[in-house]
Amino acid sequence: MKKYQVVGIGNAMVDVLARAEDAFLAEAGVEKGIMQLIDMDRAVDLYSRVGPAKEVSGGSAANTIAGIAHLGGRTAYVGKVKDDQLGAIFAHDLRAQGAGYETAMAPKSEEAETGRCIVLVTPDGERSMNTYLGVTEFLSADDIDEDQMAEAEWIYLEGYRFDGPDSHAAFAKAVAACKGAGGRVSLTLSDPFCIERHRDAFRDMIRDHVDLLFCNRAEMRSMYQTEDFDDALAQAASEVAIVACTDSENGVHVLAEGQRWHVPAVPTQIVDATGAGDLFAGAFLWGLTNGHDLQTCAMMGNVAASEVISHIGARPEAHLKALFKGQGLL
Repeated sequence: MKKYQVVGIGNAMVDVLARAEDAFLAEAGVEKGIMQLIDMDRAVDLYSRVGPAKEVSGGSAANTIAGIAHLGGRTAYVGKVKDDQLGAIFAHDLRAQGAGYETAMAPKSEEAETGRCIVLVTPDGERSMNTYLGVTEFLSADDIDEDQMAEAEWIYLEGYRFDGPDSHAAFAKAVAACKGAGGRVSLTLSDPFCIERHRDAFRDMIRDHVDLLFCNRAEMRSMYQTEDFDDALAQAASEVAIVACTDSENGVHVLAEGQRWHVPAVPTQIVDATGAGDLFAGAFLWGLTNGHDLQTCAMMGNVAASEVISHIGARPEAHLKALFKGQGLL
């Protein structure tokens, strides 16, 4: 048995979650519903203008790994923070969830700071993310422990990391170490605009290395440059062993071994959509590494996503295993 069921690699961020009206987004020049990269000056200005906020360790893959740890999975995370206050908060919080976290911190002398994502949640539950990457942008191959990757049944790669200048080399090192030891690779596409910036790199990674692809409808169509959702799914399924594509309130589509399943969403009142895809992936991977069939994994993912969107923040507040049992999944 390998030491880890899943090791995630992503942008280590502290999430600043605040409610905002659509008028505020327009006034502040924030494009609704997407992730925008911002610099430090913009981060400071925007933070000064938002109302009361909740600050928690975050980042897409970190949320996924925290979800797996919440479920009792053997898991670890790789992502760069600085030796500063936010960096210490991030490291402590992730370890407190039960996940391993040993990535070397950037020194105090580093000019860039620990990254943060200002998430503005509108009354419809949509989130608009404004991301200052800080030192997490500079995660490099030197930060990848090959022995750790070899001890993973799966590695989970965050698409947002493709924006980092050294991230491609870091991913390549991780993939080689994991696959060389018989492990498998999962990737989340993260964001349509991220795909636009790095489509060729994504396509190469998907075709050559990915065993499980996570995405949503918009990302799927962006990846394969078609408005025909079914065609995009078919293209993905021709390249990847397992495809799990979420479709908001319409549930999720899973494709594998020439078959396709549609698993309905779990109805819930949307308070904050932040982390829905992250927790879906975490629960799906936990189910997969614990021997459940793909339809059950997808249902677990939907249950986890429905829980996390029912409150502010991207970490579960209810016990997910209890919810799984309530749905007859355990």
